[in-house]
Amino acid sequence: MHIQVLKSKIHRVKITQAELNYVGSITIDEDLMDAANLIENEKVQIVNVNNGERLETYVIKGERGSGQVCLNGPAARKAQVGDVVIIISYAGMELEEAKQHKPVLVFPDDSNNII
Repeated sequence: MHIQVLKSKIHRVKITQAELNYVGSITIDEDLMDAANLIENEKVQIVNVNNGERLETYVIKGERGSGQVCLNGPAARKAQVGDVVIIISYAGMELEEAKQHKPVLVFPDDSNNII
């Protein structure tokens, strides 16, 4: 049996930008990406703590050390600068492998720096 499990999560990071006139995606500081084991173009789910919005998009590398978390394109309508979001990635694996899997959890500070 093949199931989807939590691969990684950036818990309670702040939106720093929202760029409506862009093709789409979420731009994430490369330090946060590395800490959460995310790669460019990986599918992620974004959950907005402030308004309950949920969406799926893909990751674009942001400037390393910038704390940048920017929703681009139509996703920019789902959050405002300063909103707190949770960024979640999933992985598919066999049931027995999933039982041993440990997700990567990242808890940034109020400035989107890794704690």
